[in-house]
Amino acid sequence: MSSTELPGARAAAAAVAPTVSPVRVAEGEKLRSVALPGLTLNVRTRPPERSGLPPALYVHGLGGSSQNWSVLMALLQDVVDGEAVDLPGFGDSPPPDDGNYSVTGHARAVIRLLDAEEHGPVHLFGNSLGGAVATRVAAVRPDLVRTLTLVSPALPELRVQWPAVPTALLAVPGVAPLFTRLSKDWTAEERTRGVMALCYGDPARVSEEGFRDAVAEMERRLELPYFWDAMTRSARGIVDAYTLGGQHGLWRQAERVLAPTQLVYGGRDQLVSYRMARRASAAFRDSRLLTLPDAGHVAMMEYPEAVAQAFRELLDERGGS
Repeated sequence: MSSTELPGARAAAAAVAPTVSPVRVAEGEKLRSVALPGLTLNVRTRPPERSGLPPALYVHGLGGSSQNWSVLMALLQDVVDGEAVDLPGFGDSPPPDDGNYSVTGHARAVIRLLDAEEHGPVHLFGNSLGGAVATRVAAVRPDLVRTLTLVSPALPELRVQWPAVPTALLAVPGVAPLFTRLSKDWTAEERTRGVMALCYGDPARVSEEGFRDAVAEMERRLELPYFWDAMTRSARGIVDAYTLGGQHGLWRQAERVLAPTQLVYGGRDQLVSYRMARRASAAFRDSRLLTLPDAGHVAMMEYPEAVAQAFRELLDERGGS
């Protein structure tokens, strides 16, 4: 308690805080909380099939959570000891004390997690925003990364696709509160269908159970008082990273990545252009490319078997470790 905090103030604040539904945990998964100075991260774990397997860390995209990796984690539990992190302000991780939602801020959170738990080097996976974060981590801390697997990484594009414009607009001051007011009557089901239409190549691939789980997670997120702030600031962080040049530019950092890199791009991705696959293949010095013509923005959720197979082949090239 700080010297200026009145006795009972924290308890009173907790009493009026909204009750948030628990995070879904798939069978075989566990959740744990990692407390770091100024930062608390929720980590989703799936015990490996045997001891001694190399560690892996999965990093989700904007508006996502560690749940986005549950299926892929299960498919790879025989070859890696996998964990998925909720970035600050997402999933079940609270906002960072410093309010830093930049790509660098998220990358710093991942680095601090790996350093604190001495888990490096890891097989690092990233999707969308998480792909940009993972790229920065691999560039600045090559000692922490064995391999890099990027699914539709949010690397700068000169011609942003039209469906991605509303996300970018969240970075503009005043837009998020306006959108919140305009969408206040939308149900969680309507919001979920909209997200799936944007992120999936074919939303019909989502099972009824998967859709129900997604709606429940949307309802939970909307209960969080900081949900829109985390979304807005992280979207602003992506835009800022897109405009950053020099040695700190994401494409320049991609060129510095030493780890063997698996790139995955979807032909129906409405947020990250399919045409960026060629540039990414040229930028990452030791890369291989998987293109999935019918996939959208979240190939690890749409075609997890194909992504898992690509990673296995990457492992085989490296002698299985």
